Amino acid sequence: MMKLSRRAAIGLGLGAAFAFSTAGAYAADPIKIGFPANVTGIQASLDGPMLNGAKLAVAEINAAGGVLGSPLELVTYDSKSDATVISTVASQLIDSDKVVGIIGFADSDSVLSIGPQVDKAKIPFITPGATSPKLPAQLGDQVFLAAFGDNVQAAVGAEFALNKLGAKTGYLLTDIGSEYTTLLADYFVAAYEHGGGKLLGKDTYKIGDKNFTAQIAKIKALPEQPAFIYASSNAEEIGLILKQLRQAGINLPVVGGDGYDTPLLIEVGGAAANDAYFTTHAFMGEGASPVVAAFNEAYQKATGHAPENSFAALGYDATKLMADAIKRAGSPEPAKIRDAIAATQGLAGVTGTISYRPGVAVPDKSVSVIGVKDGKLTLASEAAPTFVPEP
Repeated sequence: MMKLSRRAAIGLGLGAAFAFSTAGAYAADPIKIGFPANVTGIQASLDGPMLNGAKLAVAEINAAGGVLGSPLELVTYDSKSDATVISTVASQLIDSDKVVGIIGFADSDSVLSIGPQVDKAKIPFITPGATSPKLPAQLGDQVFLAAFGDNVQAAVGAEFALNKLGAKTGYLLTDIGSEYTTLLADYFVAAYEHGGGKLLGKDTYKIGDKNFTAQIAKIKALPEQPAFIYASSNAEEIGLILKQLRQAGINLPVVGGDGYDTPLLIEVGGAAANDAYFTTHAFMGEGASPVVAAFNEAYQKATGHAPENSFAALGYDATKLMADAIKRAGSPEPAKIRDAIAATQGLAGVTGTISYRPGVAVPDKSVSVIGVKDGKLTLASEAAPTFVPEP
């Protein structure tokens, strides 16, 4: 992520904080933006902070005068990490609430669930946290990512293992129960082997599993132990995986993606999370860049606690992106907003600068690598990869 000056931080609207309330009165009707969020279920540790970040952005925008003379109204429902509920919520937002744009979700499976409906209705959709670079091609030209693609973060993880950890051999453990983890693993293999790494073995499990004894036994039985493990995991499982690995005497470094970026990593993993590393969207901890520190302060004032992870900042950035597109469109018409999103260049955010190349709905952004040391998150690296696998 690019580090910005204090002037850039103020330009992002982070000079003051608002406890999710709108200041001032408006004569015009509000511009409605939908924000379905999985605030319960398996995605809650990502979508909850993301929704809070979006609310903070709306509060700041409205306190500064709104957009096109109107306040923004964030229309939100709990989609409960359930595909059927996501579809119902989408219908409510599009048909009843008459939103002009939708922002939502930290995972690719949820975006795949809502995608056909936003495409049919021609409502522009920004996902703050889903990272499959295939989504726009799968779902149509209404869908945009605010985050980097999984091929980018997997490549950074592979290069970190090779160059920073000196790990020329590895082992791959993949959750085959979600689109995110299966794609991330495939991209990692392509990047790691392209860089000269050798995988000594692979194994799988499914989201929701609690016991990893069989997978760990296979690692221990290898004739040669790998230098590290790449675990393509969601938030719910990685802490358990780390605990069980350490209990079995496997103290290798473990590397993964932004699915680790929740408090559950350390809450569940405890001391076993030490020497784990993950790629994500921004380093939010002590010593963070000035723009992140300003966001942290605003979020703390608004919610009463520090940001749980970088998904809070992604929710904030995606909402600012939608608002900026409405302003540049000069109208709350969905078709004009969609075209304005696609034309975005150099929009400064907490998680980096957002620009879209012609015909590409995934922004080019650098990647932070976070490590766990003595039970605390530290910035281990920040980079763009030298090689990126094709989506």
